[in-house]
Amino acid sequence: MTSNPMLRPSVIENTQQLDAKPMTISGAINKTLILLTIVVVCAVLSWGLCAQGLTDKANVLLIGSAIGGLVLAIITSFNPTTSNITAPAYAICEGLAVGVISYAYGAMFDGIVFQAVGITILALFTMLFLYKSKAIQATPTFRKVILISTFAIMIFYLIGFIGSLIGHPMTIFNGSLLGIGVSVAICIIAALNFVLDFDFIEQGSRNLAPSYLEWYGAFGLLVTLIWLYFEVLRLLAQLNQRD
Repeated sequence: MTSNPMLRPSVIENTQQLDAKPMTISGAINKTLILLTIVVVCAVLSWGLCAQGLTDKANVLLIGSAIGGLVLAIITSFNPTTSNITAPAYAICEGLAVGVISYAYGAMFDGIVFQAVGITILALFTMLFLYKSKAIQATPTFRKVILISTFAIMIFYLIGFIGSLIGHPMTIFNGSLLGIGVSVAICIIAALNFVLDFDFIEQGSRNLAPSYLEWYGAFGLLVTLIWLYFEVLRLLAQLNQRD
């Protein structure tokens, strides 16, 4: 992606302009808004399911949407030409998961969901401002650092997932200073991925990339947004545990 693992710079380099309308920044923004609308609508629906006490169905929905989202993310990443279909489908899956997970956190800590949403939006616009003002630029070194850090976090997640399967779940995120510190670090890396998303969209527009990459760029932004939102939720939950 530039360095977001969901977006790869070779996607732009290896594409040919197959349609008359090239990729534009405004087009990518519009596609992002469409995907966000889908996420919000689906999140409201799954939240309502939880609010009705249908937790069994909500849990099944969570597992199904998580698996579906992962499969769609992989397909989209390796076959960007399908992103006009897979990106909205991914947004549906993630929206359903967001609703269930948000409800669970909200039931434990009053107001945490609105706080997490606010912080995530603030992070998005802060990184956009820093990117547009060139305070942070997607230099090769910056990309390499974020890429390595992001993949290290993925490996960290994978180890935790495997541990939970064999009866040794990860307990680091328990409100300890170490857990909070790790969460803060992950949130920072997630937020810095926005710079790479912005750069991908800008470079695609500048190079007159095919218009289907508007969906692909929007997909990358959505991946980062949801990742950051979940990390902020976990960080706030840990801070609440220490109160």
